[in-house]
Amino acid sequence: MGVYEILEKVKNGEISIEEAENYFRREPFEEMGYAKLDTHRKVRSGFAEVIFCSGKSDEHLLNIFKRLYEVEGEVFGTRASKHQYELIHKHFPKVKYDPISKIIKIEKENKKRIGKIVVCTAGTADIPVAEEAAQTAEYFGTNVERIYDVGVSGIHRLLSRLDLIQSANCIVAVAGMEGALASVIGGLVDKPVIAVPTSVGYGANLNGLSALLTMINSCANGIAVVNIDNGYGAGYMATQINRLGERHE
Repeated sequence: MGVYEILEKVKNGEISIEEAENYFRREPFEEMGYAKLDTHRKVRSGFAEVIFCSGKSDEHLLNIFKRLYEVEGEVFGTRASKHQYELIHKHFPKVKYDPISKIIKIEKENKKRIGKIVVCTAGTADIPVAEEAAQTAEYFGTNVERIYDVGVSGIHRLLSRLDLIQSANCIVAVAGMEGALASVIGGLVDKPVIAVPTSVGYGANLNGLSALLTMINSCANGIAVVNIDNGYGAGYMATQINRLGERHE
């Protein structure tokens, strides 16, 4: 829980002053031996800690998931396998898993979402990374519009959705191959563009390095670039920008 949420609960009589005091007396992280859960991250940054599932042992993942759920009432994990989902599902039947983005989550019902970002992909092979970005932003309270398969080899597809793209507080452009989509969008909008290179492409794509270099070297202004296949990072940053955009409306 964040500071504001705790104070609201005290005001509404849902928790006592003593319970609130105990919460604020906790250390800024919780020691688990193999992990140090950053339970105060939401207080500091506005975003609760997320689980990077890949590479974690079953026991560690399950215990971390359980504790974060107890603290926050919801949990979000990236790069989860089907096996990890089945493991969590045995203990948390409400958990949801998206095999495309590999996101696993339990989300609070009736969550309020604000503003709008648009997530675009050059091709359908870029959708797994795009969905990681889109679902991250939605989890953190952002309205998301998806516009997929609008790469530069058929640029009329992109131009047909230009009104929607230009109305967003931020645009996430996800592309592999040569990664040209971000530059094109950057020249058509007055909002920040977050470019996400993907590892999609033939040999000279070099597992996303070609797209990364294209995006970094873009001649269009207002483009920020995240790491290869880092949909989570793009969704997080897009949410920060969206919050600022709504705050200044």
